[in-house]
Amino acid sequence: MNILVINCGSSSLKFQVINSETEALLAKGLCERIGIDGSVITYENKVTNAGKEVNEIPMPDHNKAVSLVLEALTNEKTGVLKSLDEIGAVGHRIVHGGEKFTSSAVITDEVIEAIKDVSDLAPLHNPANLIGVDACKALMPKTPMVAVFDTAFHQTMPEKAYMYAVPMDYYRNYKVRRYGFHGTSHSFVSKKVAEVVGKPYDSIKTIVCHLGNGASISAVCNGKCVDTSMGLTPLEGLIMGTRSGDLDPAIIEFIAGKENMTAAEVVSVLNKKSGVFALSDGKSSDFRDLEQGYNEGDKFCTLAIEAFCYRVAKYVGAYAASMNGVDYIAFTAGIGENSGFVRGKIMQYLSYLGAKLDEAANKERGDVVKITTDDSTVAAYVIATNEELAIARETAALCK
Repeated sequence: MNILVINCGSSSLKFQVINSETEALLAKGLCERIGIDGSVITYENKVTNAGKEVNEIPMPDHNKAVSLVLEALTNEKTGVLKSLDEIGAVGHRIVHGGEKFTSSAVITDEVIEAIKDVSDLAPLHNPANLIGVDACKALMPKTPMVAVFDTAFHQTMPEKAYMYAVPMDYYRNYKVRRYGFHGTSHSFVSKKVAEVVGKPYDSIKTIVCHLGNGASISAVCNGKCVDTSMGLTPLEGLIMGTRSGDLDPAIIEFIAGKENMTAAEVVSVLNKKSGVFALSDGKSSDFRDLEQGYNEGDKFCTLAIEAFCYRVAKYVGAYAASMNGVDYIAFTAGIGENSGFVRGKIMQYLSYLGAKLDEAANKERGDVVKITTDDSTVAAYVIATNEELAIARETAALCK
């Protein structure tokens, strides 16, 4: 069965077609600037590897974007499908499922309403995700569709991990608690570790470090997530590209008073103008730029990298304690997979766990690379994440 995977944002739409039997990637692409002048669709046929096709085509809305995606996939010359009938199901990434969804779900009217009910927890993401659902339903009304939630994997956390120490009525009335994000990535990578080391998933303790522009860490104990660094929103936890991560919440009121800003305006700064971007004194949120600045002796780029790595190491230590030990540490996502420099700095803090860095291996690239020495008591790996494949697997399992 061919699965169309849709990841829909407010002005963008990422897509892939994956064969669920072979798990081969048939095609992928991206629609950008939907509803904005200069709309562009990028398409790649991965069967022929003919390269990227980039076309600037007006996309006034997501319905038009989805129609262009389907036209590209069924194009007589460059498409990978003869007709839309060859799409067995559509898997949609949905950012927030609240407490209701502990796993993926076939999309029904009731599921859509439940997603809408928790949209106040992800106001920038859930409505955009649902636009993609509506657009696909309009053009493929008979094709089954599945919602795969970023938050579902973390719903196995115990109360002691997900509850905040605030008045209980905030939880009762508004469901204020830790939810966590990047769940499809944490699920995929933690399962891949078990596969790579040849041990049952429910018998190992793994810490997954999803390090990208958005970054989070999870503790996966015997096949279940028991803690994760992001919270009610993706702002909590690690220092990120432009997000502050953990800070004293009183800072919001303090800055609001000093700068004559509303709380919402301060939170916007914490989301969009903070993180390593702020620590580098506004130089960049891209770790390639920061690493270059570090090597050139730039004080603020050095601070940004050192603070980022320190925060990651602190969370790894905390999660080793939460599980009463750790067997494996996995680095994934853009920074985790590609920056041996950052990994090396993080690993400097972890020798107490018995994780000894293999310097040569840490310079290698690959979907799976062991970066600790064979005599390490805790092994660390680089594992390439594949959230789209994880979504395709969930979708196929529910639609067979």
